[in-house]
Formats: sequence, C-alpha cells, structure tokens
Amino acid sequence: MSDSTTNFKHMQISELHQALAEKTYVVVDIRDPNSFKSGHIPGAIELTNETLADFMREADLDAPVVVCCYHGHSSQQAAQYLISQDFTDVYSLDGGFTQWQLEHPSDVSTS
Repeated sequence: MSDSTTNFKHMQISELHQALAEKTYVVVDIRDPNSFKSGHIPGAIELTNETLADFMREADLDAPVVVCCYHGHSSQQAAQYLISQDFTDVYSLDGGFTQWQLEHPSDVSTS
C-alpha cells in the first residue's frame, strides 16, 4: 500500500550551491520585493502573489524547484503548496537566504 501524499523535500545550502553550477534547478524566492532587490541567489525568480499565476502557467511541473525564504520556515509552506499544485520535485532551502548569504557572500545577485 503506497502513500499517495507527496511532500516537499529539504535541501541544504551546500547542495544548492553545487547544483546551481549544473543549472538543473529552478530557484524561487518568496521574500518581499525589497529584500529580493537587495540581494538574492543568482538566477532566482522573484515569486509574489502577483507573479504566482504566471509562474504556475509557464513552469515545467516536473522540473526541480527550490523555494527560498528568509530562514527556511515560510518556504516549507510554499513548497508544500507547489506540491499540491502538481509540481513533482520541490525543495525547501534549509536556512533560507540568510544562511546562503552567510556561506556564500560572493554569490549574491542584486537587481
């Protein structure tokens, strides 16, 4: 008997840092717009209530998606939401952008 409930997975900062070189993951950042503009993981997509519908319409539901927030708490709820919307491979970034910035200060983009 299999469990039909699919859950998101957790990803460590070091795992994402290595994976970004391969460009196989879509990183979405759910922090507020000012925080995103001040600094974000390179290649991250700003995901807000206003951009969510477009992202959902255009996204590859089978592509691995990593959700980033401030500290890795809100991203868990957002990751589970994406799973509920038929995304199949979703991760919450443990430690969030705060931890990313501590471990990889030179790998921060601004816009």
